[in-house]
Amino acid sequence: MTYYLLSEAQVSTTMRICSLLPSTTEIVCALGLKENLVGITHECDYPQEISDVQVVTKSLIDHSGSSSQEINRHISEALHSGSGIYAIDNESLEFTNPDLILTQELCEVCAVSYSQVEESVRTLSGNQTVLSFEPSNIGGILDSIIRIGKQTNAESKAKTLVNKSHERIDAVRSKSSDSLRKPRVLGLEWLEPPFIGGHWVPEMIEIAGGSPALGEKEAPSREITWEQALASSPEIIVLMVCGFDLKRTVEEFNLLSESEFWKQYGGEIYAVDGSAYFSRPGPRIIEL
Repeated sequence: MTYYLLSEAQVSTTMRICSLLPSTTEIVCALGLKENLVGITHECDYPQEISDVQVVTKSLIDHSGSSSQEINRHISEALHSGSGIYAIDNESLEFTNPDLILTQELCEVCAVSYSQVEESVRTLSGNQTVLSFEPSNIGGILDSIIRIGKQTNAESKAKTLVNKSHERIDAVRSKSSDSLRKPRVLGLEWLEPPFIGGHWVPEMIEIAGGSPALGEKEAPSREITWEQALASSPEIIVLMVCGFDLKRTVEEFNLLSESEFWKQYGGEIYAVDGSAYFSRPGPRIIEL
């Protein structure tokens, strides 16, 4: 079925969307298509209006009450054994009867894998369209918005959202360019072991007027040692822990703050809501 021939009004009453990524869930809602969402993941928590949408995935690892070190160990063991980290509830997915499924191939730790989605789709009746997203930079994030807009015939809304995002980026870049100082910034996506933020994070740092102490634009997040972190001579460290909100990030930092690295480090430290504003390649990456 080719939905791109329909009007936006028709799409809003006919297309059934299952989003298997928190970021695409946010994009769908930003395009005014919340009522089309029939399925989301267990990690989709924004906007609040999606609380009544059917959840079709679950985590196979209980992270509640675990430290970042414990979570990392559990995930590493699961990946090594091939047991997986997430599962799709095929019965719930079938119940949602989706026309469009949004998924990813970027990170096997972040969400259900594309291979899992393919396997589940084979069990469904009907004819589903599957779109996969792998943005590695801010431009790719904005392209994701356009792709979803085109597929749902909400392209005009998508273009408006992208144009506003470009205006926001230009405004931040213009303001930061006035400063002669470009502090060395280390963005930590995980705390124990330390991982530096990758993909779009170095680009975000540069737009804001900083210089990435470690990490390359568009390259994946990667593990480093605390010795490497110290040797990079960061003036500012941003704790942008993947999957953690601000409260949990601060709690985790407090558990580690007496370690040797933090005793030696003398620069500025900022904790942020990494889950909302840094980890998810959606509109809020730019809206912050």
